Amino acid sequence: MSAEAHTNRREFLRRLLGAALTATGAGALGLSFWDRWGPRGTISHTQNLILPDFSIPGQTGKISVAHGSDRAQTVTLALNALGGMKAFVQPGDKVLLKVNAAFATPPALGATTHPQLLSQVVALCLQAGAGQVMVTDNPINDPASCFELTGIGPAARSAGAGVMLPASERFAAYSLPGGHLIRNWPVLCNPLLWADKLIGLAPVKDHHRSGASLTMKNWYGLLGGPRNIFHQQIHTIIAELAGMITPSLVILDGTQSMMANGPTGGSLNDLKATHTVIAGTDPVAVDTLGAGLLGKTVADLPYLALAEKAGAGTVRVEALHPVEVNGPL
Repeated sequence: MSAEAHTNRREFLRRLLGAALTATGAGALGLSFWDRWGPRGTISHTQNLILPDFSIPGQTGKISVAHGSDRAQTVTLALNALGGMKAFVQPGDKVLLKVNAAFATPPALGATTHPQLLSQVVALCLQAGAGQVMVTDNPINDPASCFELTGIGPAARSAGAGVMLPASERFAAYSLPGGHLIRNWPVLCNPLLWADKLIGLAPVKDHHRSGASLTMKNWYGLLGGPRNIFHQQIHTIIAELAGMITPSLVILDGTQSMMANGPTGGSLNDLKATHTVIAGTDPVAVDTLGAGLLGKTVADLPYLALAEKAGAGTVRVEALHPVEVNGPL
């Protein structure tokens, strides 16, 4: 293990221990689940694998911004401004929710998708008539531990969804057409091939390498293998992920934003109440607005321009005429 890896691990453990003292004792349990690499995934060689395009005709370029302190109410407001979940989920659909379950830390620290947000989105999908809702991610720490300690697994089950853990047989080798980094690389393809609709649920976070972890960075959790090697080209890999995944909808949770020490955080002092949920079908635009919650601009996050150049959306958010709504603060 390199000196840098040792340093990163020590820093992670230090911050996680601090979180246990300030937030909840559950964070300390995460120490025993630290896995620097995460599950590698076994490469199943599939010829000419093509991932589905989950975009919905007629819903291109939709975006809303809702303000409020209650996640469930605010995400509902954001979706209602886009026509409600029924605009994205049709009766009988199999819906996949890609969460951020990267770390075995409690939800209060804001490093992962908040279970309150997940519960409400699952409920809205089922109300719209979804036949089945599944939740997935390939976390950095032990997957089963991450799903439980973050509250994501219990929230999914209570709301009526299932969890697809990143078992090795769910990965397949994939090459992004025109991609330079995602070439014959293990991708968590099985859940994607199962689903009719794909919705990304990401928290707003600072990120010490990319500048921000938002909805497009959230797709990083679909990669298997020793994906840390992509950290040296973090902006390129995020742009390639934006080209790899065309979602039905993305939801960015800025009810609280991690303003510093991301993506793991580890202290309540890293968080700021920003009271905003952004929903849309243009991930580049959603992330452009999300960057503002962190006090960052398009110039601060080079992957936004790269993703726009790759055709994943636009940084010119005003051209999409975002709908803004307000709930109780």
